[in-house]
Amino acid sequence: METGSRVRGGAVQLTPVDLDGVPEVDSLLARLGVGILDRATVQANPGRNDNWSGKTADGTDVFVKRINGPDREARLERTTAFCAAAGDRVATPRLLGSDPENGLLVFARLLESRSGAELAADDAFDEVLAEQAAVAVAAVHGLDPAGFDTAPHPLPPTGNLDAVPYAFFTGATAAELATWRLMHGDPQLAEALRRLRRADDESVPSRCPIHGDMRLDQFLLAGGRLYLTDFEEARIGDPARDLGAFAGEWLFQAALRIPVTLAESSPIGHTPTHEEIIATGVGEIEQRSPIVRRFYAAYLEHAPRSVRDDGELSARAAAYAGWHMMDRMLATASSSTRLSPVSKAAAGIGRTVLLSPAEFTSSLGLEA
Repeated sequence: METGSRVRGGAVQLTPVDLDGVPEVDSLLARLGVGILDRATVQANPGRNDNWSGKTADGTDVFVKRINGPDREARLERTTAFCAAAGDRVATPRLLGSDPENGLLVFARLLESRSGAELAADDAFDEVLAEQAAVAVAAVHGLDPAGFDTAPHPLPPTGNLDAVPYAFFTGATAAELATWRLMHGDPQLAEALRRLRRADDESVPSRCPIHGDMRLDQFLLAGGRLYLTDFEEARIGDPARDLGAFAGEWLFQAALRIPVTLAESSPIGHTPTHEEIIATGVGEIEQRSPIVRRFYAAYLEHAPRSVRDDGELSARAAAYAGWHMMDRMLATASSSTRLSPVSKAAAGIGRTVLLSPAEFTSSLGLEA
C-alpha cells in the first residue's frame, strides 16, 4: 500500500497510493459534491486497506478507504449496514458515501485524533476513556439487529487446528508455521478453541449486533470524545467477543511490558528467574485491571437487559480475552521470521486463560 513512512504528531504516517492511479476516488468525491482531494493535504495511515485523508476542493475533511481482499464486498456491506443502523446512537465517524463496485468508503475525517493504541502506549488511556469506550460498545450491542450479517464469525480459525491448507503453508512465514506447530501439538488448547467457537451460536441468549474486531486502535480520541471505528466485521454474535477483546488488549499490553519492566528493575547482567517473570507479569496485569474493571462496570450499566441477565457473560468474555492473546501472536507472526519471546509469553498467558476462563474473570476485571 505504501512506499514510505514518516512520523507526525507521534503517529506513523504512510506515503499514500498515488491517487492519479485510482481515479475512482475523485469520481466518488465529485459525486458526493465535495470535490476532489487536494493532493498537497493527502496522507495515509497504517492498515490493511488503502486509505487517503485530507481536504477536498471545497475544504471538506474526509477519510477515504479502499477495502482490499477477496471478501471486500461483504466487508463493505457490513460497514454500510452498521452505519445505517447506528445513526447518532454510536460515537463513530459519519459515513458520507460509498462505491461498492470499487470497494470505496468515504467518512468525515476526525481532526487531530489519536488512536487508543497510541494513548495506551503513552499511559494516557485512563478510566474516563474506558468508560466512554464502554458506552460506545454498549450502544453497538443495543442496535436494531435488522440488516446485520448473520454469518458465523471466522475466528478462532478452528479449521486449521488439524492441518493448515497447502496454499497457506507455501506462503506462510517461518513464524506462522512455528505458531501453528505449537498449536497442533496442544490438544487442550485446540479443544478450548473449538469450545469457544461452538459457544457462539443460537444458544447464547444475549446475541446481538457486535463490532467483531475490537482493538484499541479502533478507538479514536478527537476533541475530547472517544469514537469507535472500523465495522468491517460487524455482525450478529456474542457480545462477550467484544468485551473479551477489549480485556485482551490490556492483557497483551501487560505482556509487552514484562521484559521492559524486568530490564528496568534488574541489575545489569542478571537473568530473571521464572518466579521473577511471573511476579512481574502479575504486577503488570494488576496495574491495568482497573481500566478493564471500569470499562466492564460502565458497560453493564448501559448494556441491553438481555446482556446484563446473561450469567455466563463474564466467563465467555475471559475466554475471548485468552483467544485475543493467541490472535495477536498469529497477527505478529504473519510479518515475522521467528516467534519473539514476548509473543510466546503472551500466547502462554492466553492459553492459561482459555483453559479455565471462569477462574480469571476477577483478575482480568471482568466482574460485575
